[in-house]
Amino acid sequence: MSYTKEMLENDRVKFTVDVDTEQWKAALNEAYIKERSKYQVDGFRKGHAPRAFIERIYGPQVFFDEALDIVLPKTYDEILDKETELFPVDRPEVSITAITDSTLQYTAEVQLKPTVTLGAYTGLEFTRDKVKVTKEEVSEEIERARENAGWWEQITDRPAQMGDKVKIDYTGSVDGVAFEGGTAADYELTLGSGAFIPGFEEGVVGMNVGESKNVNVKFPEQYHAENLAGKDAVFVVTVKDITVKKLPELDDEFAKDVSEFDTLKAYEADVKKKIKERKEDSAEAALERKIIETVVENASVNVPQCMINDETEEMVNEFAYRLMYQGMNIDDYFKYTGQTPEKLKETYVEPATKAVKTRLVLEQVIKAAGIEVTPEDEEAVYADLASRQNKSVEEIKKDFNEHYASYIKNEALNKKLMAYLKANNTVK
Repeated sequence: MSYTKEMLENDRVKFTVDVDTEQWKAALNEAYIKERSKYQVDGFRKGHAPRAFIERIYGPQVFFDEALDIVLPKTYDEILDKETELFPVDRPEVSITAITDSTLQYTAEVQLKPTVTLGAYTGLEFTRDKVKVTKEEVSEEIERARENAGWWEQITDRPAQMGDKVKIDYTGSVDGVAFEGGTAADYELTLGSGAFIPGFEEGVVGMNVGESKNVNVKFPEQYHAENLAGKDAVFVVTVKDITVKKLPELDDEFAKDVSEFDTLKAYEADVKKKIKERKEDSAEAALERKIIETVVENASVNVPQCMINDETEEMVNEFAYRLMYQGMNIDDYFKYTGQTPEKLKETYVEPATKAVKTRLVLEQVIKAAGIEVTPEDEEAVYADLASRQNKSVEEIKKDFNEHYASYIKNEALNKKLMAYLKANNTVK
């Protein structure tokens, strides 16, 4: 096989390929052996007719298509094995320019990974947000812990209020006719949770244990049961039980119950410390995003449509997978939302374009800066994962397959890139 290479505009390349006569003839013979059982020739059992007889009856080109399927991928891969500096990002557009039973010439035009022209990626100035923890934030965090540590106590000395949990029986009707799903017994409802249609929970407020009353409501115009949407309804409600949330006192005993500390003061200090750590992590992540966004904005690259299409498809597939994880398939999503596959793809075109450009630019920065991953860098990632999952490094490695090992290398590379960008830019 011999070929010539022509570099085209917009990071495309065109190969003109002359396949060796022997290789083409071998492909034709392989195609004959594979396809001969499909042809019936008088005087021969099906599948046993010589190639020459089949070609005489069905034409000399009868095995060309199958032979092309054999020889084109093989020769194209041979070219890419030699052209190690070229990185195709799409399937080649192939045109047959000459074909006989002894000769084959074709052209293959393909999109390459685009050229990235880096702008400024060092010597820039960035600002990291200052981190401050307020007393209110500490109090809110502790109050959430109090809520989680609270308990429910039954009361009988007052009517139901917002925030109470009530046990009720109810029967709903529209125009005097009970409707499906409108009846329940011993139903537990936290008043103010918004679990029922508007007006229902407000109607229960003020009722005492053992009391029954009619609660008048109106179903929302947009309601999942179309036969009830926008309808006026009456619920006959009976309150059978009222419980109120009790919270522990803010003292040392509370601190012992919800933390590893013996005093409330020590617990508060730890809460403040953890809030600060979270804010610092958030500020660091925001800084890193800003650095990357700036480096990408400063660079120029024409992102090929095929790469945008592939990334868009990947994002749609990830969205479908998340839906499946939540118990819904994407067809149901389209049905319930009125969305279409075309519109969904459109929403991902812009983020897909941004993602591809970011990836291309950062790859070029890594190359320009000479950043390489060492085994020590990968070990550091394993150690970090082990620490976060409370496992040993050996346990983490045991869980990893080859695909995950590639993830480890990418993580190490990204960490090294980020460290390089921070070290070579000014962060205030």
